[in-house]
Amino acid sequence: MPLAQLISPQQLAERLQQPQLRVLDCRFALEDPAYGRRSFAQAHIPGAHFADLEEDLSGPVIKGQTGRHPLPEAAALVARLRSWGIDNDSQIVLYDDGPGAFAARAWWLLAWLGKREDVFLLDGGFKAWKEAGLPLSDQSATQQPGHFSGTPDEGLIIEAEQLLAALDQPLLDARALPRFRGEVEPIDPVAGHIPGAICLPFTDNLAADGRFLSPSQLRQRFSPLLEGRASEQVIAYCGSGVTACHNLFALCLAGYPLGRLYPGSWSEWITDPQRPIA
Repeated sequence: MPLAQLISPQQLAERLQQPQLRVLDCRFALEDPAYGRRSFAQAHIPGAHFADLEEDLSGPVIKGQTGRHPLPEAAALVARLRSWGIDNDSQIVLYDDGPGAFAARAWWLLAWLGKREDVFLLDGGFKAWKEAGLPLSDQSATQQPGHFSGTPDEGLIIEAEQLLAALDQPLLDARALPRFRGEVEPIDPVAGHIPGAICLPFTDNLAADGRFLSPSQLRQRFSPLLEGRASEQVIAYCGSGVTACHNLFALCLAGYPLGRLYPGSWSEWITDPQRPIA
């Protein structure tokens, strides 16, 4: 079974009553951290649970040491997944407003914990669900706690000191080109990118309608960047380790094995002035 899987709004609607289905609403806005929870309270896909990027899908920020969205502590994340009724054999559908950046972060975290089957991103997200005229709810889901168990796979991540010795490997930066070039920096105190990185904006994994490009189109996008090297050598990063997961999902959707994530990403990299920047 492929690691990266999409589900259409119509397909999800047909599965909503399946007992093993769990739906996580991952909507978030960097400029308004309360946006996702507020939007969820107003309307969401029936039966969904809300997964907050900063409270559920990230760990505590330590100023001057971590990036803006460090990985959550594994035991805390497992406990949260259980609270949403998730078991090891649950079918899980993840969505955000549409682009999939926050949903892909949840997908990656599940893969990191070993949940690599029956996990889907809703193609087009909540926007596509609404445009299809499908049901909405403002009621909180109630489920018995699940029994999910997971162990983090440290082989899926690379830390800053390891990355310093691996700058010759394919390093994909998911941020937009102006931020990559250091022309603008709306979030972090230092502009630029990690030396040797290739700018590969996550938004270019999507078609004009906000849905993912086909696997063949994605393969055409990624294959020249790998230059004959194994995709397991790919290292993905972004501003804080969130949108980088979108590139990793798209790589898997294109048929490549899962690469590695630099979780701290640019916002952690720049906490040490001795680390090189470009």
